[in-house]
Amino acid sequence: MRILSIKTAKRIEMVDITGDVRTIIREEGFVDGLCHLFVPHTTAALTINENADPAVCRDILNHLSRLVPPSSPYDHREGNADAHIKSSLVGPSETLIVEGGRLVLGTWQALFFCEFDGPRERKVFVKLLPKG
Repeated sequence: MRILSIKTAKRIEMVDITGDVRTIIREEGFVDGLCHLFVPHTTAALTINENADPAVCRDILNHLSRLVPPSSPYDHREGNADAHIKSSLVGPSETLIVEGGRLVLGTWQALFFCEFDGPRERKVFVKLLPKG
């Protein structure tokens, strides 16, 4: 297993980690199988979405914030209840196919780390599972 370290700069943001994952695959000499990623944080998540237009990430974050506003009457008193809910909605893991040493993604797709309670230093666990 490899661990990606991510330093976020804002309270809520999406960070494209596709290149980092590709680097791990290349460094490990991994050819065919699955790449499983997991975020061990309750206020962060992973998602696959469009990377061609940054407005897509802004729209996702803006609408999540409208759906789950930071200032609502939450019972959780640490001030980050919205981040926990957003993390649950988006999800803590993704599994991608690796074929011929390359991530199998659509033309416009990228893998994003979603920060909902930053800025922080975060981790993403990356496990490569060989075919067979």
